[in-house]
Amino acid sequence: VMDAFGTAHRAQASTHGVARYAPIACAGPLLAAELDALAKALKQPARPLLAIVAGSKVSTKLELLGSLVDKVDQLIVGGGIANTFIAAAGFGVGRSLHEPDLLDAARAIVAKAQARGASIPLPLDVVTAPAFAADAKSTIEGIETVSAEEMILDIGPKTAALYAELIAKAGTVVWNGPVGVFEFDAFGEGTKAIAQAIARSSAFSIAGGGDTLAAIEKYGIEKDIGYISTGGGAFLEFLEGKTLPAVAMLEQRAAG
Repeated sequence: VMDAFGTAHRAQASTHGVARYAPIACAGPLLAAELDALAKALKQPARPLLAIVAGSKVSTKLELLGSLVDKVDQLIVGGGIANTFIAAAGFGVGRSLHEPDLLDAARAIVAKAQARGASIPLPLDVVTAPAFAADAKSTIEGIETVSAEEMILDIGPKTAALYAELIAKAGTVVWNGPVGVFEFDAFGEGTKAIAQAIARSSAFSIAGGGDTLAAIEKYGIEKDIGYISTGGGAFLEFLEGKTLPAVAMLEQRAAG
């Protein structure tokens, strides 16, 4: 019985190998629930389908962004990923974490979204600080006024309201990653607003990834998320459209 969704993306002896050679092999209830929830979100989603993808680097989620942009109606980017998209749109990001070598990749993702009528709404305002620290002085800035000495550490209140409005109108929400440095309370209001908007929404919601689960716990919305995935890498690889080896083997066995 294969019930470890969190390792289903690895072709290991205890997952793929056992499923291949055991006299009887089947999915357990957790694995089945994970696959059902992901299929509901991505294969037969209630529209509009909105995805929130945040993290420190575009490079680690380039495949994910490229895959989701073909499926979603809106794609919200956050964290260092958003900073790269902001810079790609021609705005200054100061000393913020971003990847200058991936500006063209970000522009290509935006163009791909626009070509199929989807949108990637950029922040209207951001919360900046002169240093990455819990006690750093925070300032709310429009994205056109971020100075060279500042770091973007969260989305601003206007942006949070815009994103909350999009979430309220969504039929399905996929959430992977906090939109700010929520570990510091001064820079957690954006993630808190996103979390609360998802909690209020009537949309089917699925969330995954360690930082996302930490944010869900911090803001006490566990009971208000449609499905919380137990997988990190497996969750991301499914979203990327990749085949999970352990699941593929079970499907092969089931097909005879």
